[in-house]
This record gives sequence, C-alpha cells and structure tokens, in this order.
Amino acid sequence: MLGTMIGIGIIAGYIARLVVPGRSGLGVGGTLLLGVVGSSVGGFLGRLLFGRGESLVQPSSWIGSIIGAIIVLAIYRATQGRRRA
Repeated sequence: MLGTMIGIGIIAGYIARLVVPGRSGLGVGGTLLLGVVGSSVGGFLGRLLFGRGESLVQPSSWIGSIIGAIIVLAIYRATQGRRRA
C-alpha cells in the first residue's frame, strides 16, 4: 500500500509540475512529497464529495491525486513568491 501511494504520488507530483506554469525549484524528493501530500488532499476531497471507493488504484483516485497535487503546488508557489518579495 505504501509503495502504491509513493508511485501515485511521484506521478501526480510530476504531472502537477507539468501543468502548473513556472519554476518550482523542487527536486525528486520535493516532487514525491508534493505528490503524496496532493494525493492525500485529493483523496480527502474525493471522499467528502463521493464517498469511499472500492480500491486505491482507480481512475477517480488518479484524477483526485493530480488535482490535489496541483492545488498543493499552487499554494506552495504562492507562499514562496511572498517570501522572495
């Protein structure tokens, strides 16, 4: 289960970095962390809206993970921009 979360996390984090424009300054570890946190956010929102699914690996969990990673990356970049200014 942990291996699956890490796999989904790294892929979701990478896709989020491709979708959200600009430099993030995240390495592989940061991308992994972004994806895992994003997967958690996406899973939480998915369970709130649609209830619990049958399995961890399903299309809705992938979509939720990617959307969650995009949200987390956008928040990260917004807070990093304020620190630099």
